[in-house]
Amino acid sequence: MYYDLHIHSTASDGTMSPGRILQIAADIGLPGIALTDHDTLAGLAPAEEYLADQGLTIQFIPGIELNTDSGESELHILGYFIQHRNSPIQQHLEKIKAARYDRAVKMVERLRSMGLNINFDRVQAVARGDLIGRPHVAQALIEKGYVFSIKEAFQKYIGRGRPGYVPRYKFAPEEAIELVHRAGGISILAHPGLIKEQEKIQEMMEMGIEGLEVYYPEHTEKQVQHYYQLAREHNLLITGGSDFHGTGHMESRGRLGCAGLNQELFDELITFRNDHNK
Repeated sequence: MYYDLHIHSTASDGTMSPGRILQIAADIGLPGIALTDHDTLAGLAPAEEYLADQGLTIQFIPGIELNTDSGESELHILGYFIQHRNSPIQQHLEKIKAARYDRAVKMVERLRSMGLNINFDRVQAVARGDLIGRPHVAQALIEKGYVFSIKEAFQKYIGRGRPGYVPRYKFAPEEAIELVHRAGGISILAHPGLIKEQEKIQEMMEMGIEGLEVYYPEHTEKQVQHYYQLAREHNLLITGGSDFHGTGHMESRGRLGCAGLNQELFDELITFRNDHNK
């Protein structure tokens, strides 16, 4: 069983609470997981509290996934071993949260101007956590019967280039890497196989990224071999995870634990972290 190091909870756009995710991971025998919610640390304290209350022995890594833009590409930066209590990263995350809120308000306004009767209060209620994203707007559209799925909502209304789309807050990858480092974390380039402009990977390495997410459900075997070799050639860490958002969620790339690290690669990550903290 793998160490699954890419998982989302209700703190961002997942459908399961941090505690529920930990319990399922323990029940199916995963040796460890990382919680990597989009642009928020809100799920980390509840996860650690659940871990302590239930006495689970599963290894837990506090993480985050920061969404950034460079050129025509979305670049996602995973941060592991984040010192999330009183972290210097929090001030910037508050700025992102406010920008996400404003974006969601504008999207709802656009949709309402098109005759779609959805309510922002309902979008907030669907989000449950502090962070509001497009999947929550999509769920409100589903509830009103305008679409049948989150995928259809993106394709018809809120995907890039669609009439209800509003550009998101621009966040540079070098800023994200710096924030992760300031929070005591290790920065990893998420799912490089999904990046449109592959030359961006070299740019990220030059910016100081410390690893590549090699093992990912949507990577082909050829891509896995390529990114593995690239990581080894440049002395980068190798990570992996399922990108689990919850059963049936459009953003889930597979089941919990379907991708991740074996013990040897996980030990390399821990060794790097320990050396990094000396």
